[in-house]
Amino acid sequence: MHSTGKRNFLAVIRLLFTSSSLVRKAGCRNLISATFTTRCSTLCLNESEECIEDSDLSSRRKKFDYVGEVGEKEKVRDITSSPLQVLRRWGCDDDEISKLFTRRPALQRANVAQLEFKLSLLKPLGITSSDLVKILNCRPRFFSCRLVLDERINYFMEILGSKEVLRRVIIRNPSLMLYDLDDKIKPAIEYYKGLGFSQQDLVAMLISRPTLIPRTNFNNEKFEYIEKTGVTRESKMFKYVAVIIGVSRMETIEEKVRNLEKFGFSEEEIWHLYGKCPILLSLSVEKVQRNMTFVIASMKLPAHSVVKHPCLLLLNLESRLKPRADLVKRVLEMRLKPLIKEVSIFRAVRMSEKRFLKVYVMCHPQDIATELMEFYEKSKNMKRLAEKSKKYIRKGFPF
Repeated sequence: MHSTGKRNFLAVIRLLFTSSSLVRKAGCRNLISATFTTRCSTLCLNESEECIEDSDLSSRRKKFDYVGEVGEKEKVRDITSSPLQVLRRWGCDDDEISKLFTRRPALQRANVAQLEFKLSLLKPLGITSSDLVKILNCRPRFFSCRLVLDERINYFMEILGSKEVLRRVIIRNPSLMLYDLDDKIKPAIEYYKGLGFSQQDLVAMLISRPTLIPRTNFNNEKFEYIEKTGVTRESKMFKYVAVIIGVSRMETIEEKVRNLEKFGFSEEEIWHLYGKCPILLSLSVEKVQRNMTFVIASMKLPAHSVVKHPCLLLLNLESRLKPRADLVKRVLEMRLKPLIKEVSIFRAVRMSEKRFLKVYVMCHPQDIATELMEFYEKSKNMKRLAEKSKKYIRKGFPF
């Protein structure tokens, strides 16, 4: 029993020793395997890089050369598709392009695709390169806005009747292509149709009054003003009276009425004057004051003479009214006889420049004509007092 137990004990010890040895050998094998694998992997990576550097170097160079060529082509395409080239292809010459870029410098950096698209919308309307200069001169940000023309063009074609008229209207007011069709354009047009405006009237008003669409605003007081002018709907002047009052602010109308009242006009006379010459409502308060002061103080005419001769308020004081009044006065002082029998200052200020000089200057001997011409030119070139020091206050829309 003792020998048997000893043999079993030895067998157990041998078994344990063998197992631990196997474990150690397996660990060594795993370590060697891992080291071999790592070394092989590192070698493979290095060898593969060397292979790429050696065998594929020419192909990589070809690839880089190709990318360089593509880049050059992109640069060339960008140059040929610049806004400058787009405008040239559209028909603009260098002088017109210079004017466009001067008026709107951001146009030089415009998106080429969008610029071409917007120009393609204007082409069917007959817009030319010179028209484009006028449009941007009036609205520099025209191409910076979103243009939606299809439905709008169809609507205006029904109202105006032809593309030629529509072209003229757009040149006169480019913003017409930017106003909201349903909220701005249609309500204004329908309102004037309700007042009895014909298609011909609408065409004339859209051309003469570019702000007709966005500024129209009627109320009961404005209708009372229209009635005070005494102009009926059958009159040819009705459309002009209605439009100017419709686009004017109430406070501006009241200010202009009070300004004429200072010169002794009654309210009835003022509205009669506006009915006779509606454009007077578009004149600034300052211009009316200066012309009225000159008519009364320098020309020695009664204030009510402007009721019969509204041109006394419409004409430019420095370049037309004052020089001609001074020359006619000088001719009378020198006891000279013009070509007309009856000298009338009202006729003199309405004449064309050529006829005025012929009647009052060129009909005299050379030395006298030269003296009168020098006097006339000096009077025309006389500047307003303190003009440079004047502070202009921008009040927005003048009406």
